[in-house]
Amino acid sequence: MPAEVLIGILVPFLGTSLGAACVLFMRRSMSGTVQRVLAGFAAGVMTAASVWSLLIPSIEQASHMGKWSFVPAVAGFWLGMLFLLLLDHLIPHLHVNSDESEGPKKNLRRSTMLVLAVTIHNIPEGMAVGAVYAGWIAEDSVITVTAALALSVGIAIQNFPEGAIISMPLRAENVKKSKAFLYGVLSGIVEPVGALLTILAAGLILPQLPYLLSFAAGAMIYVVIEELIPEMSGEEHSNAGAIMFAAGFSVMMVLDVALG
Repeated sequence: MPAEVLIGILVPFLGTSLGAACVLFMRRSMSGTVQRVLAGFAAGVMTAASVWSLLIPSIEQASHMGKWSFVPAVAGFWLGMLFLLLLDHLIPHLHVNSDESEGPKKNLRRSTMLVLAVTIHNIPEGMAVGAVYAGWIAEDSVITVTAALALSVGIAIQNFPEGAIISMPLRAENVKKSKAFLYGVLSGIVEPVGALLTILAAGLILPQLPYLLSFAAGAMIYVVIEELIPEMSGEEHSNAGAIMFAAGFSVMMVLDVALG
């Protein structure tokens, strides 16, 4: 596997780990405003990445289908949405600032369910990176290595606050700093694993690459709608989340266009 691919799939994981490290030197809890700001930024990055780095390349990959080139994008998008919906129903988890868990009712610790929620969140991000690098590996792809790196960097940027979003609330749950940091890091491991599995899948079914790209986009948009938008809009009325959504969207769009 090319070194560029290995580096690219590890960059987002590094972002999560650095964010989780915030718990080692920051105060015990994170204010609601800060959480909304971070959630808004992450939502903006993921939305822009879904459009610019995944859905548009998916349609371009299917250009040989003519006016039907939208079919893989639409079909994959819906499959990705339904896949995350299924995970939401199969895996017990708890979102930040929520007292009611989702999924099957299990006797799991609150801290464990918080980690599971972020882990589910990270799965589509890993798939997205893997799908884009699979597109670059394919010689006939319209995706360049710089475009793939732009997605990796963009997700790493939004993973930094995400790492803090999981580790800081764990600290507030009286989890030791070292353990909260470890949980934050572990929640991000699914990203390189998901990326590798997606690359392997694309190698076996290369003609389905447009579907894999849009599948990852659908999964990420599900996370944005189901988790991040409620977090950035919760509690008292505030425009901070919306402003940071726009900032995150702009950062990812600039990265994709400038480096792609």
